[in-house]
Amino acid sequence: MGFVIGKKALRNAVDRNRVRRVLRVAVARVRPAIEVFDVILRLKRGCARHEVPAVAAEAAALLAALVAAAGRDQAR
Repeated sequence: MGFVIGKKALRNAVDRNRVRRVLRVAVARVRPAIEVFDVILRLKRGCARHEVPAVAAEAAALLAALVAAAGRDQAR
């Protein structure tokens, strides 16, 4: 699992670390199901501090979709 949050996206290290923390929580919720994947989450555009929960929710939705797709592939 990797996180890429560049200085261009979020200038302050505090903000970059905050996003990393919430992304780690999102990953921890689905961790056993995604162990077979090498996943890199990249923040392409910056976000305000009040948007960090939305970023975490989007990451959780993407990870859930990955888990669902993996489950469908294993069922075949």
